[in-house]
Amino acid sequence: MPETTADGRWIVVDGRRWRATDPAIPEDDASRLRRWLMAARRDVGSATRAGDRDTERRARERVHAAKTALGERGPRWWEQSEDERRTRWSHGLDRAGSEGY
Repeated sequence: MPETTADGRWIVVDGRRWRATDPAIPEDDASRLRRWLMAARRDVGSATRAGDRDTERRARERVHAAKTALGERGPRWWEQSEDERRTRWSHGLDRAGSEGY
């Protein structure tokens, strides 16, 4: 398990700091968003190996959307209101649901 900074905002992996997932996201929702993220990452790999740049671009957009919903990209979750945070991950869940996740 990666090290977490004292404020909980960052994880440290191999000495590099990465933004942590928003801890306010209910675990069921965070789990669903992580499944969507991992599927998108698998699709990036498949498309890259196949040389399919259009599919790779769309998969990378899904990775970005999932990471944004999790609070790992985009506005810093600790600077958002509770409503803004809930709206962020709810939009991600809606998009994941429309894609079957």
